[in-house]
Amino acid sequence: MKQIYSSIPTAQIITELCVKNHIEHVVISPGSRNAPLTITLANHPKIKAYSIVDERCAAFFALGMTQRFNTPVAVVCTSGSALLNYYPAVSEAFYSNLPLVVISADRPEHLIDIGDGQTIRQTNVFKNHILYSANLKGDFHNSEDQSVHDFNAKETHKALQTAILKQGPVHINAPFDEPLYHKVEKLSAKLLTQKAFDLQPVKFDNSGFVKAWNSSKKKLVLVGVNLDEKIDKEVLKVLSQDSSVIVMTEITSNISDANFFTNIDSILAPIEQESDSVLLFEALQPEMLITFGGLIVSKKIKKFLRQYKPKQHFHIDPREANDTFFSLTQHFETSVNSFFKTVMPRLDNVHSSYFESWNAIRLKTLEFREIYRQQIEFTDFAFYYSLFETLPQDEIVHFANSSSIRYANLFDSKRPIKTFANRGTSGIDGSTSTAIGYAVASQEPTTLVTGDLSFLYDSNALWNQYIPKNFKIILLNNAGGGIFRILPGHKEEDYFENFFETTHQLNAEHLCAMYGINYVTAHDQEEVNKELPAFFERNDSPQLIEIFTPRLKNNKVLLNYFDFLKNNINFKSMLYFKSLES
Repeated sequence: MKQIYSSIPTAQIITELCVKNHIEHVVISPGSRNAPLTITLANHPKIKAYSIVDERCAAFFALGMTQRFNTPVAVVCTSGSALLNYYPAVSEAFYSNLPLVVISADRPEHLIDIGDGQTIRQTNVFKNHILYSANLKGDFHNSEDQSVHDFNAKETHKALQTAILKQGPVHINAPFDEPLYHKVEKLSAKLLTQKAFDLQPVKFDNSGFVKAWNSSKKKLVLVGVNLDEKIDKEVLKVLSQDSSVIVMTEITSNISDANFFTNIDSILAPIEQESDSVLLFEALQPEMLITFGGLIVSKKIKKFLRQYKPKQHFHIDPREANDTFFSLTQHFETSVNSFFKTVMPRLDNVHSSYFESWNAIRLKTLEFREIYRQQIEFTDFAFYYSLFETLPQDEIVHFANSSSIRYANLFDSKRPIKTFANRGTSGIDGSTSTAIGYAVASQEPTTLVTGDLSFLYDSNALWNQYIPKNFKIILLNNAGGGIFRILPGHKEEDYFENFFETTHQLNAEHLCAMYGINYVTAHDQEEVNKELPAFFERNDSPQLIEIFTPRLKNNKVLLNYFDFLKNNINFKSMLYFKSLES
């Protein structure tokens, strides 16, 4: 079978350099100006091309693929506002350190700002949220202007290498002049060999970390989003078996140990309501904070650590360090495993009651969480008990933002699962598209847990032909933005339901019928108990189960949970204050 190329050399250069940089998956949205790219990329034997019409969905679909592969995936669009629809996914990639490669077709420079159709200022359009922008020069069919070819090749290669080495989004903007659809069977561009870039190893002094570790009786390890690094057992052992160390994780941390604190807000929220909360928070206040992984979901742990600052804060990450708690002491630009391999021989096991005291409280919260279940009506909160009991072994689970991911952080899975959420910008846009992109890339059983607004906002995600048969959606429909009933605000005001909660009477039945997705519902606990296990067993077509919960009761049951913990756990009597202070 003969290779087909666009006759425009720039399209050939971009494609060949994508292949040389091991980009194997490209998501293309249809358009005319990007025809040279589409012709060349879609016909290359080493590239798997996907066609998704909605550019916003296409970019998040590609983002989900990058989560699975941990390598760059490219998205290709036509000129004009099509490119701007990539921006939500670009910003998510930027803050989540995901190598999304945006390739946009553009009008030639002389057609910009003269009133030509489908034309905007595309040069450096993502400048605030991009690692590199390659603004290519225009060329012509079968052009032999080697200086243009060399420039475009150099810029394209630099962008792709930046995405690979620095793990973040890049933008390649390529102007094309008409005619756009001419094809050739041989490369006309002479592609010079491009040098490989290399990141120089960063040297750092870890003596301050070792000194702080060996002198601190209250060490808090906080783990954020962890997509790709499997932490060595030896490291987990050091962290979980030191009496001076508390390890707090979230569901997106993707590490587990029986001694880790997985439900952060279940401890912090009740303490906030205590009359002697200052004394309790001072007892929890770490002398040394160690963080790794990406962004943190819990607003309460952020508030706590900003108010009760550690003496020293060390962050371990090969890419970047956010000074989230305004106390960053040192950033170690390396992997967690490499770092601890270097320092472990010099770390002492410091005797302390820090872990013992707070672990007793942690175990009490788990005990009373189960008791609370017997007392509540069917609501969002009640459903999550069933969800985490029913999730199959090794399921991949994507959580949408707002309520979905926050509820998930109050529970623990009975079986090993791997979880994802778009926490870079924490927007509701693109959650479904990202989950589908991941499922397509992995072909592993994947479930999305989402709320109604997030699902409806991204409903075009279902408009593609690639959804695997073992992909599932759990849709919690509480007829509005339930998160706003949990957050502080004047819920009695006339404008609240329309402009915050945005109530509605919509459901997913007709969408599922249109896209060929098996649809079932549940309205109470009895129906959930019946439908949910069967839902996970069916794998002959994509599935969606819509769980209808009471809009006006969900927030009360959740907030009463924290009151219940406060009223049943005597936090102060369970702590050994003198031991902690000594």
